[in-house]
Amino acid sequence: MKVKPLADRVMVKLEKNEAKTAGGIIIPDTAQEKTQTGTVVAVGPGTEKVPMTVKSGDKVMHDKYAGTQIKIDGEEHLILKMADIIAIVE
Repeated sequence: MKVKPLADRVMVKLEKNEAKTAGGIIIPDTAQEKTQTGTVVAVGPGTEKVPMTVKSGDKVMHDKYAGTQIKIDGEEHLILKMADIIAIVE
């Protein structure tokens, strides 16, 4: 399935976080403190008011509760507004 974001939307592939400690204890997602990061997969064309400042391949940080989660070919992705992206990680 192919998904192309529209307007000022960005599709990000979510990073998988380790759910186990070094000692083998499993940590549920709700208890994990994790940075909200991912890799940009696709970018919409932007709008006159919101130019796109990220491109495919950029690693970005985003707001924790922003966007819409979708699953493409078994992998978790998030579609965000450009304003929900906090930073580009280099």
